[in-house]
Amino acid sequence: MSEPRVLVVFFSRTGTTRLLAFTLARMLSADIEEICDLTERRGVSGYLRCLMDSWRRRPAEIVPAGLDPAQYDLVVVGTPVWAGAASAPVRAYLLENRLKFRHVAFFCSFGGFGSQAAIDEMHELAGRAPVAQCKTRAGTVHCGMVAASLAIFVSALKLHLAHYKALEWAC
Repeated sequence: MSEPRVLVVFFSRTGTTRLLAFTLARMLSADIEEICDLTERRGVSGYLRCLMDSWRRRPAEIVPAGLDPAQYDLVVVGTPVWAGAASAPVRAYLLENRLKFRHVAFFCSFGGFGSQAAIDEMHELAGRAPVAQCKTRAGTVHCGMVAASLAIFVSALKLHLAHYKALEWAC
């Protein structure tokens, strides 16, 4: 029985979601890919652009993915929450790749509100329910108190993968 292949895909404007993604990739022995947005999002004007894209539910123009999600048993997708929504680059990634996912899981970082709405939007965009989800306050990431919630998330993912691979082997 082969080892399950896992891909962690993320977008991060400030670095918080990036930190979560690299931690998860290490914990899962996963490949990792950052979504590259072609829109300028730095500074105050970039922040305002993020808000506008979120309110309009507009996908961003992104660089095509380098790794093919169809080659993975599980794709774990991470986004910052922008005004109660998934980020525009993640929105674009999910729309472009929705037919390639076998199984998905979602994580997000947020500062205020809307984390469940962002996860629900990701579910709709991906066209499938996540096998697990993790919502993390940005403040807990930056003070180093996120290990417990990530450990629970990773345990759920590993349990799902073990079950999935056992069923695949039985067929």
